Amino acid sequence: MRPRALLYRLRSWFYRRDVTLWYDPRYRLPLSGLESGAGMEPRRADFVAWWLAECGAVPRARRRAPRRISFEDLARVHDAELLESLGHPDTLARVFAVDPSDVPVDEVMTTVRLACGGTLGAARETLRTRAPAVNLLGGFHHAFPGAAGGFCPVNDVAVAIAALRADGFTGRVAVLDLDAHPPDGIAACLARDPDHWIGSISGSDWGPLEGVDETVLPPGSGDAAYLEALGALLSRMPRPQLAFVLAGGDVLAGDRFGQLGLSLDGARERDLLVAAELDFVPSVWLAAGGYSRRSWRALAGTGMAVAAGSLAPIPDEYDPLSARFELVSQRILPGDLGDTGDITAEDLEEALGMRPRRQRLLLGFYTASGIEHALFRYGVLEQLERMGFRQFRVGFDSAGLGERVRLHGEAEGQEHLLVELILERRHVLGVEVLFVHWLSLRNPRAQFSDRRPRLPGQEVPGLGLAREAGSMLARMAIRLGLGGVAFRPAHFHTAYAARHAFAFIDPERQGRFEALVRDLAAVPLLEATRAVSDGRVLLDGRPYAWEADEMAYWLRESPSEPGEVERERERVRFTLLPEAPPAAVRAPAPPGAA
Repeated sequence: MRPRALLYRLRSWFYRRDVTLWYDPRYRLPLSGLESGAGMEPRRADFVAWWLAECGAVPRARRRAPRRISFEDLARVHDAELLESLGHPDTLARVFAVDPSDVPVDEVMTTVRLACGGTLGAARETLRTRAPAVNLLGGFHHAFPGAAGGFCPVNDVAVAIAALRADGFTGRVAVLDLDAHPPDGIAACLARDPDHWIGSISGSDWGPLEGVDETVLPPGSGDAAYLEALGALLSRMPRPQLAFVLAGGDVLAGDRFGQLGLSLDGARERDLLVAAELDFVPSVWLAAGGYSRRSWRALAGTGMAVAAGSLAPIPDEYDPLSARFELVSQRILPGDLGDTGDITAEDLEEALGMRPRRQRLLLGFYTASGIEHALFRYGVLEQLERMGFRQFRVGFDSAGLGERVRLHGEAEGQEHLLVELILERRHVLGVEVLFVHWLSLRNPRAQFSDRRPRLPGQEVPGLGLAREAGSMLARMAIRLGLGGVAFRPAHFHTAYAARHAFAFIDPERQGRFEALVRDLAAVPLLEATRAVSDGRVLLDGRPYAWEADEMAYWLRESPSEPGEVERERERVRFTLLPEAPPAAVRAPAPPGAA
C-alpha cells in the first residue's frame, strides 16, 4: 500500500465519514439497446446502491432521493436551442448511441434531470454538512453550453456550480476530472466562472483545453504511472471551498472506450488518495464514464473508499442482480405466486361451461397473477412501463415442447407480445432442472438500424432485460426445488450473453466455447456472431458449425470433472475468415458490342 493511501486507511480506523448517497431507481436509462450497443451497464447505479447497503459502507439511512433539476437551473448554463432539442428522440439517440425508435423522451429526460438534481442536491448538502456526497449518476463532462456530447445531454457539474453561485456561494470550486476522457464540455461551460480550477488525467489527447491542468497518459499506462501522475496533479491543486470529483470507471483495463488500463485496486487507491487530499473539503463524487461489465465495481469501490477508507475487494463471485433477486424472493410468500385454493368467479364460469377452460397453473404451481406479481416485485414491469408499455397481461397454454408463458402489454392503443417463454421440467445428467425451450424478449416499439443491427434469429429488437429473465428463472427453479436451469443456445451471441452464469454441460464443448470467446475477443460481438452463423469461422483450419448443445446454470455442484474444460480450451484454435466483398455489378454492354 502506498504511504498516502495508508495514511487515509489509518484515519478511517478512528472515524467514519457520514457520506450521503444520492440515488433513484430511475437512474437506469429506459433504453433497451444501451447495453448491447454502447457496452454500458445500465444497472450500474442500482448495483452500487445495493452493494453499499449490503456491505454496510453507506447505510440506507444515508441515502437521499434527488429531485429533478428545473429548466430554470439548466438555462443558467445551456442555450435554449439545446434544451429544446432534448425533447426530440433524434437528439437523445445521438447522445446515447441508440436508435431513435428506442427513445421514450419523457422518461429519458426524467433520468437526466434526476441525475442533475442529484448533483445539485449533493453539492448543497456537502456545503452544509462538510461531509462528502456521492451521486450515482452524473459527471456529464462532454456537454457544452450549446451542444450535447457523448452520453452527456447536459452538464450537471456546471449547472450545479451556476445554481450555487445564484444562491450566493462565492468560494473557489475545484473540478477533479478522473474520467478517462478530457473535460472539454466542463472547460467551455465554466469559462466565465469567477473562481474555479479544473484538473484532469486522461487517456486521450484531444488537444489543449484552455483553463485545464491536464495530464495525458499513453494507452495502457496502468496503476503505477497513473497514481504517480495523480499525486503530481493533487500537489498542484489549490485548496478549494468545494470540490467535484469525476471518479470515472472507464479508467479500468478492458473498458470499451477508455485506454488507461487500471486495475480495480488501482482505481480504489486513486479514490483513497483524492479523499485524503480533500479531507474536510466539501466534496461531490460523481460516476462519470464506464463502459465495461466491471464499471459498477469501480463506482462501488469509490463509495467504499470515501465512506470508510476501505480497501476490501468486492468478492469476484458476487452478482448484485442475483443477490437482489434472492432478497426479493425471500419476501414473496408462496401464496402470492401459486394457487391458494380459493374459488374465483372465473373458476365458477369454467365449471358451468360459460367460458373455455384455461390452464390455471404453470409447472403445477404458478398462477398467471402470481407471475405478474413476481414481475412487479422484481422491477421488470416498472422498466417496461418506462419503455412505454401499460396494461400487462400474463397467459399460459401448452406448446408442443412444454408449457408456454406469454406477457403482453399495451402501447399506443395496441397490445403487443413482449415475452414468450416455453418451459418444462427435465432431467439433465440425472438432475431435474427447469429446461427453457424458448425465450423471446421483444421490444416491438424499437426498430433495427445501423445503430441497432439485427442479430441472427431476431424478429424484433430485444428488451435489454435478459439478465433479469435469467435471474428470475433461477429463482423459479429454487422455488420448485430443482437443481438448475438449462437451455440450448441457437446462436453464439445467446451463449455469449449467458456465459457468466451458464456453462455447456459437455466439458469439452465448454472448452471449445471458451476458446472461441478467447480467439474472437478482438471482434465486436455483432461481427463475431454473424461470422459464426455465416460459416466464416475455422476450427483448427476447418470450417466450424455452431454447436447448439445444452448449457446449464447449476444451483448445486456441477457434475462435470475438473480439468476437462481447460484441456480442450488450450487444445483448439479458432480463426476468422474475412467477409467476402459484394459481387461486382457488371455494367450492361452497349448495343452492338460483342
